[in-house]
Amino acid sequence: MTQTVGKDEIEKQRSFVYKIKQLNSNYSARTGAKHLALTETYGCQQNENDTERIRGILSECGYGFTDDPYKADVIVYNTCAVRENAEQKVFGRLGILKHIKESRPNMTICLCGCMVQQEHITEKIKSKYRHVDVVFGTHALWRFPELLYQSLSGKKEVVDIEDCDGYIAEGMPVMRSSADKAWVSIMYGCNNFCSYCIVPYVRGRERSRKSENILNEIKDLAAHGVTEITLLGQNVNSYGRDLDENIDFSDLLKMVNDIDGIKRIHFVTSHPKDFGDKLIETMASCDKVCHQLHLPFQAGSDRVLADMNRRYTKAEYLDKTARLKKRIPDIALSTDVIVGFPTETNEDFKETLDVLRKVEFDNIFSFIYSRREGTPAAKLDFALSEDEIHQNFNELLEVQNEISLKKNKAYEGKTVEILVDGPSKTDKNMMSGRMENTKIVNFPGSEELTGKYIKVKITEAHTWSLNGELAHGEENV
Repeated sequence: MTQTVGKDEIEKQRSFVYKIKQLNSNYSARTGAKHLALTETYGCQQNENDTERIRGILSECGYGFTDDPYKADVIVYNTCAVRENAEQKVFGRLGILKHIKESRPNMTICLCGCMVQQEHITEKIKSKYRHVDVVFGTHALWRFPELLYQSLSGKKEVVDIEDCDGYIAEGMPVMRSSADKAWVSIMYGCNNFCSYCIVPYVRGRERSRKSENILNEIKDLAAHGVTEITLLGQNVNSYGRDLDENIDFSDLLKMVNDIDGIKRIHFVTSHPKDFGDKLIETMASCDKVCHQLHLPFQAGSDRVLADMNRRYTKAEYLDKTARLKKRIPDIALSTDVIVGFPTETNEDFKETLDVLRKVEFDNIFSFIYSRREGTPAAKLDFALSEDEIHQNFNELLEVQNEISLKKNKAYEGKTVEILVDGPSKTDKNMMSGRMENTKIVNFPGSEELTGKYIKVKITEAHTWSLNGELAHGEENV
């Protein structure tokens, strides 16, 4: 059963928030300045959502925020363990912080998240990065106020990487990164144990939040102007299996669909082995559920899928996506693909390309396999050389780029609705927003449109985005 943090424990953490706030208030009274915090996130949307809670705690503790590590009094890196590249980035950042801390010894450096939930990583940090003050894993996020206070009170080493299946802590403060959109975690952890994946070991087993708490959170978001939400879980299709409620993910979607004020509903991630007709029908019948689905297939070869412990076949995946496209013809599909899994041969890789060509995904998230210590796949020898793996990866991108451009070209001349995010990240003279299927649209306009739903006529398609212009009548929105 799901472990829920008791109200007494939450109140205990609030007492530490108050103590830290008093320390910060005393500092401000003496200096006229405010202590500042910096947060940096690596990895998935769940990590982003966790960082919003960390920022919420820091805000209630009286901290302001900065992006400059030379000005920060507290730095929190929320880490990812899925790929080696993310870990190396963190170690690089820690190396830089060592020099900064030499000139600012009162700086508090905190490292948290999936990466440090691995004991061998924590031991490395304790031995080689002794300037890190606080280390806590995914299961101890709710105890951050207590851990931070211990460090501020002079404790030299604060470490909490308790190995458990995790807890659910309701009522933690949250500082959202957007006023219009929000991530809402509906469950945590994973029971699938794909042979390449470290997630079940660092985030624990599946545990679902009670539907009442989820719905109340979303109602509160809607009351504060949020119109687009994304429901989060490692495998949302497993939602509710550990609860004493008679509810599954499709039932929850219908409840969320009935909440006034919410206009768009997304969710990630679905596991193909659990994705079925009930969810397809729910997506088709709920008017607020966006016609967009992320459904990772990872590899096209049945042999490799078995080695990955994915528990579905290529034929089953193709059948499910075909049924989905038949019921929702305008569905936009995205997926994850791993290239170079240890047992993958060139013949196996051709099966992956075949899935790309048959499904025609709107976009993919592709990765070269990264060996993760502690997973079954880490013990396997590679069938292909590094050069062959990189050649296959490049071919995958070429095939998908052609498909993505073709899919985007179909929007030229059409008028679509977008939710405006703000200035474009690629062109400072343009604004940017997303269609309900998450496609990026850049257009000339003013920042006053941020947070609004507007109509844009698509004028030009690119591989990864679309260009457009305000549709007639939208200029004064």
